[in-house]
Amino acid sequence: MKKNFNDTFIKACYGQSHNHVPVWYMRQAGRSQPEYRKVKEKYSLFEITHDPELCAYITKLPVDQYNNDAAILYKDIMTPLPYIGVDVEIKTGIGPVIDNPISTKVDVERLGQLTPDQDIPYVLDTIKLLRQQLEVPLIGFSGAPFTLASYMIEGGPSKNYNKVKAFMYSDTEAWFLLMDKLAEMVITYVKAQVQAGAQAIQIFDSWVGALNVADYRVYVKPIMNKIFTELKKEQVPLITFGVGASHLANEWNELPVDVVGLDWRLSVEEARERGIQKTVQGNLDPAVLLSSWSVIEEKTKQILEQGMKSSSFIFNLGHGVVPEVKPETLKRLTAFIHDYSTNR
Repeated sequence: MKKNFNDTFIKACYGQSHNHVPVWYMRQAGRSQPEYRKVKEKYSLFEITHDPELCAYITKLPVDQYNNDAAILYKDIMTPLPYIGVDVEIKTGIGPVIDNPISTKVDVERLGQLTPDQDIPYVLDTIKLLRQQLEVPLIGFSGAPFTLASYMIEGGPSKNYNKVKAFMYSDTEAWFLLMDKLAEMVITYVKAQVQAGAQAIQIFDSWVGALNVADYRVYVKPIMNKIFTELKKEQVPLITFGVGASHLANEWNELPVDVVGLDWRLSVEEARERGIQKTVQGNLDPAVLLSSWSVIEEKTKQILEQGMKSSSFIFNLGHGVVPEVKPETLKRLTAFIHDYSTNR
C-alpha cells in the first residue's frame, strides 16, 4: 500500500477512529463531468469499459478533481450478464434493454456461468491498473439478484415491477433457481474484482424497494445472506444499498454487511433510532446539489451532525449524481465536509 494512502473510508466502514468524515458520491464518475462528455463524443460506454486505460482514467477523474476519499469502478451493473446468456443493450435515454426476457423456468435453466478471466479480463485489468494509480480505496460493485432479475424479466426499466413480482409469486421454483444462478454469478464476479485489487464492495439492489418487508424476507433476503456470507471470506468492507427501500433498512442491518447505505428518505438519526448501529452511508438528496450553496451547506450540516455522533459514518448522496450537477459544486462540497468534520 502506498505511503500516502488515504484509508479513511476503510476505517469508517469498520467503525474505526479517523480524522475526518470520508466522502464519495455514487455516479461521481460520468455524466456530470465535461471531460467525460468529451470522451463520450468519441467512445461508447462499451468501448470505454473495455479499454482499461480509458476506464481507469474515468474512474480516477473525480478523485483527482474533488479530493474524494474513495473511487468506485466505472462500469454498469449489466456488465456480467451477456456472458451468462442475456442479450442486453444500454440504450441512451432508456437504460438497459433486454431482447430475450425471462418468462419461464426453461429460460432460467438456459443461463450459463461467468468465467471472469475469460469473460471480463478488461474489468480485472482496469482494477489492477487503478490499484497502481490511486491513493484512495477502490470500490468494486455488482448489481444484486433482485435488481438484475427485474431487468431480465421486465425486459428493461419498469415503473411497477409487475412482471417480476408475478414471476416471483406464480413460479416460486423458477424464481429461486434464478436467484441461485444470479447469486453464484455475483459471488464469482465480486471475488474476481477483489482478487484483482478492489478494496471494498458495494452491492446495488437498486429496485428491491418495490417489495414489502414480508416478501423481501421470503424471496430475497436468504439469497442476499448467502452472497454476503460468502463474500465475507474476502475480508473487504461490504456495503448494501437500494433506492426507496427505507422499510428494508433493518433487514439489511441483519445481513453480514459492514455498511448500510441510506437513500435520502431515511435520516441517519432515524436509522440509529431503529437500532442500526453498523456504519451507515449517505444520504444527501442529489437534487439538493442543484440548489444554492447556502441550501447545500445547511442540509449537509444536518446530515453531518447526525452522522458524526459515531465514527461509523460515510458521507454520500441518497442516490447518484445527476448530469446537471456542476463539478465545482462537488469539489466545494467535499472540501466543506472534510473541513467541517475535522474542526468539530
